[in-house]
Amino acid sequence: MIRNTENMFTLKDKVIVVTGATGVLGQAFINGLNAAEATIIVIGRNEDVAKYRVETVTNAGGKAIYIVADVLNEQNLFDANANIISKFGRIDGLVNGAGGNIPQAVIQPGSDIFNLDIAALKQAFDLNLFGTLIPTQIFGKEIAKNGGSIVNISSVSATQAVTRVLGYSLAKAAVDSYTKWMAVELANRYGDKVRMNAIVPGFFITNQNRSLLTNEDKSLTARGEAIIANTPFKRFGEPDELIGALIYLLSDASKFVNGQNLTVDGGFCAFSGV
Repeated sequence: MIRNTENMFTLKDKVIVVTGATGVLGQAFINGLNAAEATIIVIGRNEDVAKYRVETVTNAGGKAIYIVADVLNEQNLFDANANIISKFGRIDGLVNGAGGNIPQAVIQPGSDIFNLDIAALKQAFDLNLFGTLIPTQIFGKEIAKNGGSIVNISSVSATQAVTRVLGYSLAKAAVDSYTKWMAVELANRYGDKVRMNAIVPGFFITNQNRSLLTNEDKSLTARGEAIIANTPFKRFGEPDELIGALIYLLSDASKFVNGQNLTVDGGFCAFSGV
């Protein structure tokens, strides 16, 4: 069968939930979804930012609403789900964009690695793993009714030993495992109706890593310089450069793609450093 490639990448009339939508990468996701004509559900904890992002979409002629919710608060998400279904009647896709590092979970050079802040590590783990798993439990059930796609956000630190970010790395490795496990179980129960994949970003400047990678004068820290030196493209990624991967994984263009990680890193993971 020859498929019509013209509409393979459209998300027109699809209701897509985005968690972590008030962050830097979340903004890029919203921009991309709006360009693909999706109806966007902006979920985040910062109401002012969420409201502004919805206004930006609607002023451009798109469709979006915002819901203030914490991805680790199940009741918040149950309430959000009820709100979405009452307004739109369905959910077609989920972007698990909530996550990030916890400052207290960063292992500083020279610190005692046998005296780690376990509470902070658990916090990083909860935010990234359970901040992905819990929304999937709630919104995924709606997606399974009509079919659709779930996209998680992993990291190059899930498979590469990136110094300092232990809690974040552990959690993203768990997200990788969950992505594969859940993709198989979804297929076992729903056939090809629901798929789960992940985007693996390389290094992008966000509010959470800015102080690790750049100085106050915007010059690079030693860590930032090391990352650039080990990235063949010799630069950080721009958030909008994740949009192509996101639209591909949410759209019918990836209908036979399941349990996969799509890396967007400027060649970082491919480079041996030599």
